[in-house]
Amino acid sequence: QVQLVESGGGLVQAGGSLRLSCVASGGTFSSYVMGWFRQAPGKSREYVATINWSGGGTTYANSVKGRFTISRDNAKNTLYLQMNSLKPEDTAIYYCAARNGGTSIFEWMYNYWGQGTQVTVSS
Repeated sequence: QVQLVESGGGLVQAGGSLRLSCVASGGTFSSYVMGWFRQAPGKSREYVATINWSGGGTTYANSVKGRFTISRDNAKNTLYLQMNSLKPEDTAIYYCAARNGGTSIFEWMYNYWGQGTQVTVSS
């Protein structure tokens, strides 16, 4: 079983950047497909990006494409989300998640979740 811990959230002005990290322990990180999801106040959790086990395959939600970059360092058991050109509508709690099997954008297919990190973008 893998444990996930996110960090790197905070308060940033619109147009700014943040990099989120997610450190995994207790499992074979390199065997998991990883994803980032987010939940804004009053809304359901939504998919942001996914990355396959090797890092060679990524997907992005249309709302973040061209602004966010997902990556992973299997030697460090760490997942990243580089967020540029942030907008107020990016304000949310960001969660990393892991799953066995193929890439999926559906949160219900992910087995393991972190506790989340808050990102707030001011206008």
